[in-house]
Amino acid sequence: MKPNQVNCKNCERPFDADFQFCPHCGQKANDELTIGVLFYNTISNYFSFDARFFKSFIPLLFKPGYLAKEFIKGKRLLYLHPAQMYLFVSVVFFFIFSFTVSEQSDSLTRGFKEALDSENIALIDPLLQRTKDSLDRIEIRETLENTKLLSGMSQREIDSIVSLDVLPKKNNISLGSFQVELDSLLEAQASDKVIYEHWDVKEGDNWFKRKVYEQGLKLYKAKDAGNIWATFIDTVPIALFFLLPIFAFIIKFFYYKKGSYSHHLVFGFYYFSFIFTVLSIIFGINMIFELSDIVDFLIALSCFIYLFIAIKRFYNQGWFLSFIKTSLLTMLFFPVVFISAVLIMFFAFMFY
Repeated sequence: MKPNQVNCKNCERPFDADFQFCPHCGQKANDELTIGVLFYNTISNYFSFDARFFKSFIPLLFKPGYLAKEFIKGKRLLYLHPAQMYLFVSVVFFFIFSFTVSEQSDSLTRGFKEALDSENIALIDPLLQRTKDSLDRIEIRETLENTKLLSGMSQREIDSIVSLDVLPKKNNISLGSFQVELDSLLEAQASDKVIYEHWDVKEGDNWFKRKVYEQGLKLYKAKDAGNIWATFIDTVPIALFFLLPIFAFIIKFFYYKKGSYSHHLVFGFYYFSFIFTVLSIIFGINMIFELSDIVDFLIALSCFIYLFIAIKRFYNQGWFLSFIKTSLLTMLFFPVVFISAVLIMFFAFMFY
């Protein structure tokens, strides 16, 4: 080694002492480990939270299709990599969303328990149910009379609603005699095996049937429907890794002559990143003050318009043809999302 040279601490190869970075591996020559360096390197390595993120953020929100087009052109280092952008934004979104999951789970569990208890009262003790029904009618009458100036309802209309044979209910889970029998068995402290035998579930039955009954009994005992919701939310990030390639495949179907499948996947990564960015902003604002319901419609509309413009710019087709293909793409992808949500919810029920 020459006198004016030093060895790189990373690759141990020599280079001139006045170099700020190793010409062989790129590590900084004088890289003293401090807390700032430690956390910056961690964030930079795993999320690329550097200048490229800030260069990419504004185009992602306000220039649909721009980042994907630039990446395909070969500008791979100027902007954040599409997969890294998607990873970072999705992590931020689910972190923000996690603050509401606990509250939603508790609310769902309370509603589920109240619905079952209400139905149980109706089946077991008709007198208690009639008393509850009378109190409900009084509450409904008071509410309608207090708001009749706003609703414009007459006294006759209010009387007709209160006198209905069956009052409208927010929660109505009816299990009939099945619930009475199950409550009787649980009150008698019957074992799970006895309950399964009462349901005609035998040890020789297939795994799927037994598992459904086991989870159903577990849910009824604990009445913890909120845990199913929490499991559902935990499973969604995994499902998205399958939905995104399907989204790219549908685009490939409409633009099979416009580049390889990887080009459509790049487009999908940036579009999903936009959706998660918008949702992160909305949920963040909603944690401070509650937004109106019309925001949901505006979000859905903005995502469609963004996709429409992005497709127009990325694939260089006319406005009319791009609108038709965007509409068809949306109609094809939404059933996939719905079916996936049903499957994830069923998975959450089976393994929560």
